[in-house]
Amino acid sequence: MYAVIETGGKQYQVKEGDVIFVEKLAAEAEETVTFANVVAVGTEDGIKVGTPYVEGAAVEAKVIKNGKAKKITVFTYKPKKGEKRKQGHRQPYTQVRIEAIKA
Repeated sequence: MYAVIETGGKQYQVKEGDVIFVEKLAAEAEETVTFANVVAVGTEDGIKVGTPYVEGAAVEAKVIKNGKAKKITVFTYKPKKGEKRKQGHRQPYTQVRIEAIKA
């Protein structure tokens, strides 16, 4: 059984036991979060697609940790103008383990 969930403006295909990185959630480590925005659920019988979400479906996950990704450098400049800017960025994330898919 698998499900397609939507969180942080992105969609993820998940199965029980998967560990994924999602956009930062307002939850601490070892907490349980529920994703109610389930776009599709696939079972042995077939696939159920929602309009836009599947009614009554939810995915429960346990937060492993919150953190920040590796630093990237954002460098912008305008040629022949002497204008340049260097800036760094670290995107925050939440690592979760999928515990159960309720269809």
